[in-house]
Amino acid sequence: MNTTTVTPASIARAYLDTWNETDAERRRRLLQQHWTEDAAYADPMASVQGADPIAALIGAVHARFPGFRFTLLGTPDGHGDYVRLAWALGPDGSPAPIEGSDVVTLEGGRIRRVIGFIDRAPAG
Repeated sequence: MNTTTVTPASIARAYLDTWNETDAERRRRLLQQHWTEDAAYADPMASVQGADPIAALIGAVHARFPGFRFTLLGTPDGHGDYVRLAWALGPDGSPAPIEGSDVVTLEGGRIRRVIGFIDRAPAG
């Protein structure tokens, strides 16, 4: 990603495109394009570092929630090398049962670290 075109919206789009990609090879290309090689991701349920573990985590989410997609909630914002965004995860055309918010740290205009929060999820 060219650093002159990096905006909170473009980072949020690249981030959610990666999470929504069901094809493993295309997902790997998105990781290579938009994430640093040593990127790290952490949320209350997982903590991984590197493209392969992140790709595997995303694949596991698709396996657990088949047909669900991430959508952006509101407008992402940011300053410097930080982007904050909110998202929903659910089936197309239905209310999303899961919502969260993430803080992304950038390096050279690419995703370097993500700290994720689950804001709403079904009990159980």
